[in-house]
Amino acid sequence: MSGGEPAHRAGRYRWVVLAAATFTQAASGFFVQGIGAMGVHLQRDLNLSTAQLGLLLSAAQLVPLAGLLVAGELLDRYGERWVVGAGACVVAVSLGVGSAAQGYASLLLVLLIAGAGYSTVQPGGSKSVASWFDASQRGLAMGIRQAGLPLGGLLAAAVLPVLAATFGWRVTLMAGALVALLGALAFMGLYRHPPARRLRPPVRTLRRDGAPHGSAPHAPLASRFGARLRPLRDPSTVKIVLSGTSLVSVHGGIGVLTVLYLHEVTAVEAGTAALVLVAAQGAGAAGRICLAARSDRSRSGRYASVLTCMVAVTAGMLALITPMGRSPVAACLVFVWLGFFGIGWYGPWVAYVAESAPPGRTGFVLGSAMAVNQIAVIAAPPALGLLKDLTGSFTPAWALLSAMTVIALAVTARGERRRRSAPGRR
Repeated sequence: MSGGEPAHRAGRYRWVVLAAATFTQAASGFFVQGIGAMGVHLQRDLNLSTAQLGLLLSAAQLVPLAGLLVAGELLDRYGERWVVGAGACVVAVSLGVGSAAQGYASLLLVLLIAGAGYSTVQPGGSKSVASWFDASQRGLAMGIRQAGLPLGGLLAAAVLPVLAATFGWRVTLMAGALVALLGALAFMGLYRHPPARRLRPPVRTLRRDGAPHGSAPHAPLASRFGARLRPLRDPSTVKIVLSGTSLVSVHGGIGVLTVLYLHEVTAVEAGTAALVLVAAQGAGAAGRICLAARSDRSRSGRYASVLTCMVAVTAGMLALITPMGRSPVAACLVFVWLGFFGIGWYGPWVAYVAESAPPGRTGFVLGSAMAVNQIAVIAAPPALGLLKDLTGSFTPAWALLSAMTVIALAVTARGERRRRSAPGRR
């Protein structure tokens, strides 16, 4: 066998790794992404308010607030295969047990446990793709992999409302458990480390504080912890996390409010409204791929794609506040637009974060950046639902999301201009 043959086979196998990571992402988030589509059914069967419905979405995201940090450390120490696989198994088991839940409180607890398992899937899948693909194709690969979440949401929005209407909401949990288990088995069975990867050096060789490598075990705990957090204080990381926080709030708003808005404001039937959410999720999957692929070739860098998304979602949400938003056809088109940009932004965003990480700390930086975003992931759905309940209107929710995005856009765009005008910058 020629020397180039193993490299050629490895080059082909990276697409298998990408497929496994994408499928596991979709499978692990399948049930949670379908909660918004089941909103009408859950409100009816469990007598929920909009805020309570939003809290269900947040419950699965609460544990990852800390779990993502832990997952990042585990990934850097033990690798992706078993850490991601074990996390997906936790999602499957918790949803399976949850199919016997007695009511709303039990369902909240089930989703909390599922969130603990899901903590490993997001950074683990991103780290696996970053390990296998070089910079020339990393954006495209990361976009395809990140498309797994809206693809899972697309399938969930199409399937779970039908299951809930026919068999009840408990059956939807069992369906989510089976899908998550398939994702776990696929990743553990197919994932392999890149062939160029060597045995990991001791943790002390990964320090970035300038101290001698051998002194790491004797350094004060506070000093070592500060060194680990140093990449998060980099201006580029602060900038991207700020923009991510605003855009992930928009994503949460799309998930929890789309079906309810179309049903209540434009008088679209609940099943049809769920199909619009399917279309929005599909547009988001396409956006994650297209926008990330564009960032591979953009002379303005990956962050320009994120700025474009911020402008686009602001325009879309403002359109919902105008009389255009009361037209069923126009509102449906706006939600597809919001899906493309309000979900698609994550592809170039996560590629940017992965490339900002120092060597050997990709898992930690990805997990930490995603953990910061978790604050908005947790807070946005119930806060937007409560705002709608208190005001009796969706307008304040769209206005709040628009204002957050505009502020983040102004701050981060100014920082980007300063970076580009600094001496020595191209």
